[in-house]
Amino acid sequence: MSERNPNVVVTGGGSGIGLAIARVLHERGFQVTVCGRNEAKLQRTGLSYAVMDVCDDASIAEALQRIGRCDVFVANAGAARTAPALKTDKELWDAMIAVNLASVVRCSQMVIPQMLERKQGRFIAIASTASVKGYAYSAAYSAAKHGVLGWIRSLAIELAKSGVTANAVCPGFTDTPLLENALDAVESRTGRVREEVLDQFVKGNPMGRLIDPAEVAEAVAWLASEGAASVNGQAILIDGGETIS
Repeated sequence: MSERNPNVVVTGGGSGIGLAIARVLHERGFQVTVCGRNEAKLQRTGLSYAVMDVCDDASIAEALQRIGRCDVFVANAGAARTAPALKTDKELWDAMIAVNLASVVRCSQMVIPQMLERKQGRFIAIASTASVKGYAYSAAYSAAKHGVLGWIRSLAIELAKSGVTANAVCPGFTDTPLLENALDAVESRTGRVREEVLDQFVKGNPMGRLIDPAEVAEAVAWLASEGAASVNGQAILIDGGETIS
């Protein structure tokens, strides 16, 4: 970015990948605001924050108005729930679409216009390997994440001459509280021991390990840099080779 100390907004910034991104960007001199629904969690980050529910248009608008200028927006907030595809009910489907896809769409529609006025900006969605492949028992989540990538690619084409870019970062299974919750759910539902469940998550990565949130953060930091001005409409996979193996 050509702006000195660009202003960055990170949704879902209170923990996990979002907090890792916020900390790396803060260390690089960006002015970072973390957003989320849990104010106590946001306060504990020690960073500037704004309460925002990404599933509520009024909440998004209010937070963005309070934050002011946004040069880089990282749409990281998300959630994962599982069910067999044919037993995915409307409530689960609607919830996964709302938090993982509709929130990215609405945030982009609300924040990008101010970037267009300045003829520069970065919109970065934290998607998933589930944006490019399917996973059993995660049909609603995978459908939402596929939708994120489709939105980003179409947005990127429309923005191409504006000075604003749109990209997605797609991590594999990452060592975060979200993964811990998934482990808890599978362990509870199946009765399998935790180590065995974790091995199932890890085995798809040829490196044989979980992704570190800091690795995702480094990719975002690069996309936010001046050197990535021509990177647009990309799905940057951080998965140890999972999706090509």
